[in-house]
Amino acid sequence: MREKKDILLLATYGMEVVECGGTLAKHVRAGGKAHAAVALVRPENKEQVRRAGRVLGLEVSFLGFESGEVQADAASKSKIVRLIREVRPDIIITQDPEHSFLDLDPDRREAMILYLEAVSLAGRDWRITECGGFEPHLVRSIYFMTPERPNCLVDVAEVFSLKERAMAELSGQLAFTARVISGMVPVSAMPYLLADYQKIKDDPVDLGRALHREMDRAFCLYHGLLSHSGFVFAEPFRRLGRFELEYLL
Repeated sequence: MREKKDILLLATYGMEVVECGGTLAKHVRAGGKAHAAVALVRPENKEQVRRAGRVLGLEVSFLGFESGEVQADAASKSKIVRLIREVRPDIIITQDPEHSFLDLDPDRREAMILYLEAVSLAGRDWRITECGGFEPHLVRSIYFMTPERPNCLVDVAEVFSLKERAMAELSGQLAFTARVISGMVPVSAMPYLLADYQKIKDDPVDLGRALHREMDRAFCLYHGLLSHSGFVFAEPFRRLGRFELEYLL
């Protein structure tokens, strides 16, 4: 990394910390700083997200929003504007707006409007005193994670094992994933996906861990080797705006 930069991840749920965790871990390894702020997380899952962050080398904080109540009002904007001005990141990562509108997870649509409005306001002289007295901060680079239409990839092969270790810390998410997928996929089809399904089918955490191992590997392989990129495992992003190059890559 030629220049050490700071990254702020605005995450709606804790799992996003791991979904782009390879990129964040690699950034930290290269000497940069990464901070993840999570909007919605169950109280019993907070320590799990913190542990996942520690595996990846991230600082994690929680924004304290309530499920089903996220909205882009002035009070909510102020909370995120203050965070941005205090952390002063060079790069912000958040979910892709297109993906958020197709995703049926609650609050994602409202959250994306909230995040982008807050990023815009953070660079202007809006509510300086109310937002902690921090000076305005203009974020130069915004990247959308897991986008519908990626325009860049990050090679995460060397840190892929860290992603797996971090995901293993999210036992609440693993159990939730197992429950959701078990309701979608017929029991008769599960052994085609997991060779040891019969051994782990009654343990939601073990089942969720095995499912994520297959899905996360397939996702990063699809965007890596199978995209003809030259990478083995990759995390996809869509950068907002133009790429500014002195020379062609």
